[in-house]
Amino acid sequence: MAHQTSPHPPDNGLTPPAPHRVPVPAASASAEADAGCRRLPDDVLAVRAAEGDQEAFSVLVRRHTPGLLKLAYHLLGNLPDAEEAVQDAFTSAWRRLAAFHHRASFHTWMHRITINCCLNVRRRHRTLLPLHEVPEPADSDPGGVPSSAAEADALAGALLAALERLPAHQRICWVLYELQGLSYRDICQITGVGEPTVRGRLFRARRTLQEVLAPWR
Repeated sequence: MAHQTSPHPPDNGLTPPAPHRVPVPAASASAEADAGCRRLPDDVLAVRAAEGDQEAFSVLVRRHTPGLLKLAYHLLGNLPDAEEAVQDAFTSAWRRLAAFHHRASFHTWMHRITINCCLNVRRRHRTLLPLHEVPEPADSDPGGVPSSAAEADALAGALLAALERLPAHQRICWVLYELQGLSYRDICQITGVGEPTVRGRLFRARRTLQEVLAPWR
């Protein structure tokens, strides 16, 4: 089981970062400097971070962690593994900033790194749920009305279990398009394949999910 780490490590001002640690600003960093960094676009912050500005990188971490954590959660199916993958992704990004040449946006670049880290975490920790164990909808109770909240939770669990059975390349495209709301162009940049391939993967993923989740319709 993955050890739980946080994508928001405590302030420590480490230079260079220790393993599995994302650099954050030193405790003495002024509020004015932090506010100034928060107003800057990603590409400017990435340039500053590549020059060793930990304050700039910490703003990028805070700005992108929620979306990347959502992405990792839907790829891995649980929060501890998702947090581990996002932590690994930012650590990797910090070390590779000099190789970030802005051919894609920082947002797209971080999605690509996070997906790779998710695949690594998945290989280390995940045990696939057999398809026959995908939750089925509960039978209606003649004596009462099932809780809509309970049904929603059960459906969410069934979706995660169904996603777990998709080939990784299909699951990645489905999550990026359906849950992250990314365009085909962005998905092509992240996955490194052409639009026809992305569309084909989405089609096959949707068909599989429709079959597995048919009892819920």
